[in-house]
Amino acid sequence: MADARRRDLTRPLLAAATVVAAVATAGSLYLSLGLGLTPCRLCWYQRICMYPLVVGLGVAALEDRPGVARTALPLSVLGGGIAAYHSWLQITQTACGLGAFSCAQVQYRVAGLTIPNLALTAFVLVTALVAAAYATRS
Repeated sequence: MADARRRDLTRPLLAAATVVAAVATAGSLYLSLGLGLTPCRLCWYQRICMYPLVVGLGVAALEDRPGVARTALPLSVLGGGIAAYHSWLQITQTACGLGAFSCAQVQYRVAGLTIPNLALTAFVLVTALVAAAYATRS
């Protein structure tokens, strides 16, 4: 009985991870296309890690496949690492040599958080939700 309840959590956890990834993707597109902000090189790397998660996690949620963790976790952990590094740069540096402008430049804040801070939050949430979904099947 307890195993059945644990398995019932897999799909909602994957669906929640999909929603987080979709909101992060839509937010990044709005910031660049809607507000006209230019993403730096580190922002592009974070997008490379986040965008495929929407499709992969969405399909996994529909098909109830917690094994997606083998694909999703490397992307979310790598993206989270890049976002953490990017956030660190914004706190400690005045400039970095990646891209057309400094990755340390703060272009926009939402509720006091910079764009890399928001990305880091999304990657941490996705990682936690996917790991929890995988653990329900183990």
